Amino acid sequence: MVRIAILASGTGTNAARLISHFRSDARGEVVLIGCDRPGAGVMQRAWDLGVPSYLFNGTMLQRGVVQAELRRFGCDLVVLAGFLRLVPSDLVRDYAGRMVNIHPALLPKYGGKGMYGDHVHRAVLAAGDTKSGITIHLVDEEYDEGRHLLQVPCPVLPGDTPATLASRIHELEHEHYPQVVAQLVDQLGR
Repeated sequence: MVRIAILASGTGTNAARLISHFRSDARGEVVLIGCDRPGAGVMQRAWDLGVPSYLFNGTMLQRGVVQAELRRFGCDLVVLAGFLRLVPSDLVRDYAGRMVNIHPALLPKYGGKGMYGDHVHRAVLAAGDTKSGITIHLVDEEYDEGRHLLQVPCPVLPGDTPATLASRIHELEHEHYPQVVAQLVDQLGR
């Protein structure tokens, strides 16, 4: 069985979907939720779902403390789900090809530092784009530049607000992220 860690900074809706998915898919199991923000909703979700959680700060991330925790839990795959920090190079190297992220836009548009959540949706609307979507990609040493595994477009509708666009984007995330992570689990389990 592939042991999965999720790193998150926010509410944890994607984390909850992944946990739920792998409770009915014996090929993988979410064994750890790591979070860099005290009070983030993902910590309560981890508690409610009975998944061990780990709170850390940026210094701990940079000094390899998070890597040690991932090793302690025997994690084979790291899934970023609303994780807002740049992952340190040594952690990226340790999980090369085994660390995945989801982004609420069709990269390379609207990627990079500071481009997350409503910041992305506001930028898409301000630019007058007619479509947005999600990108699921492997993590490398730069923000949002790893190899794309899947992109799914979403129309931008007349009258859209950041909230209405975000709602459709979240639906795509919840539908597709567990499927792509399951494909990676399948590859690792061979």
